[in-house]
Amino acid sequence: MRFEGTSNYVATDDLKVAVNAAVTLRRPLLVKGEPGTGKTVLAEEIAKAIGAPLITWHIKSSTKAQQGLYEYDAVARLRDGQLGDERVHDIGNYIKRGKLWEAFTSPQLPVLLIDEIDKADIEFPNDLLHELDRMAFDVYETGERIAAAERPIVVITSNNEKDLPDAFLRRCFFHYIKFPDRDTMQAIIDVHFPGIQKILVGRAMDIFYEVRDVPGLKKKPSTSELIDWLKLLLNEDMPLDVLQNRDPAKAIPPLHGALLKNEQDVMLFERLAFMARRQGN
Repeated sequence: MRFEGTSNYVATDDLKVAVNAAVTLRRPLLVKGEPGTGKTVLAEEIAKAIGAPLITWHIKSSTKAQQGLYEYDAVARLRDGQLGDERVHDIGNYIKRGKLWEAFTSPQLPVLLIDEIDKADIEFPNDLLHELDRMAFDVYETGERIAAAERPIVVITSNNEKDLPDAFLRRCFFHYIKFPDRDTMQAIIDVHFPGIQKILVGRAMDIFYEVRDVPGLKKKPSTSELIDWLKLLLNEDMPLDVLQNRDPAKAIPPLHGALLKNEQDVMLFERLAFMARRQGN
């Protein structure tokens, strides 16, 4: 069981090594990197590559670790008891299985994605330490013990919004997805746009990397935003001359709304354009 990337996902050599090491050790693969560098898609492609089911747990700021195990609805049971519902005699009717429960009891070895773990409270990773370590937990209401027959492949993503506890990090295999260089980006574009004009892509990437290098940019455009921008350029049948002969004094690239995602960055480029015009005069 080795991951070599897929036809839809360009994986660098160091990423392949990280995935295969985590699978061999059966430790959670903790993947960090800029938003838009393919962290979430990685888990989906690993599942496709090895023919495994994907179980996804999207983490929010309000998510608690217990929800990944199970939730007991005592209020519903009390209400049914007052109404004389026969379901009340089986407490299992009021237990909702979480994503870890699904992964531990899956009939086929699954890939479990814990997506954007850094969105949750700082205690969230610590609260999962025991379960991820032992791949088992107890359901106190029923006396059951839920244990994985085989350790699932766990992929955990983080956007680096907050530091994760050292005790949690020790239990993971870590990989940081670097922002793609031009060669890797070209390979990614070729996957999404086979046969696209090379001159157009070359000039579009020149502008894209120039935008990313602008000092003071609040949000640098990501790989997914470059893909969206190219899609728009092709859809609008943008003449190549517009990119090749772009006036530096205008600064903002055409269809910039695909690349610049907040008003501060747009204003920054407008100021740069104003300064370029003044220097030109």
